[in-house]
Amino acid sequence: MGQAREAMDRLTEAMTTSRDTDAIAECFAQDAVAITPEGELRGRDAIANYMAEFTIALPDSAFDQEHQYEVGDTAVDEGWYLGTNTGPLKLPDGTTLPATGKSVRIHGCDVATVEDGRIVDYRLYFDQLAFLEQLGLAPTPG
Repeated sequence: MGQAREAMDRLTEAMTTSRDTDAIAECFAQDAVAITPEGELRGRDAIANYMAEFTIALPDSAFDQEHQYEVGDTAVDEGWYLGTNTGPLKLPDGTTLPATGKSVRIHGCDVATVEDGRIVDYRLYFDQLAFLEQLGLAPTPG
């Protein structure tokens, strides 16, 4: 296992087991860049704060991995992020919604490029509409 896989595994552990913001931050380089469904984040603190919002909103979260890859300095994880929304959910505009008590199971993919053991470039892809629908915060089709 190379350093990219190790860094991605540390991030998954920090997000779903320890739920520790400092541990999340330690996975990223100080000048890391992340692309998320909500847009671009620059810097370790901004990325860690974004990721920590999921651990607050879904404190029982888990990641059900389907595929994992490592090629050179890049690791890729594909799978299902799941949990119950028992904490407040911070929206991209800064407003906060109270917990819905509903469970979610969202398909997604993470891509992390690593240098010196830390993530320098991170890409997160997941279906925001399905996330909001499962929380009852968006109209369901039909």
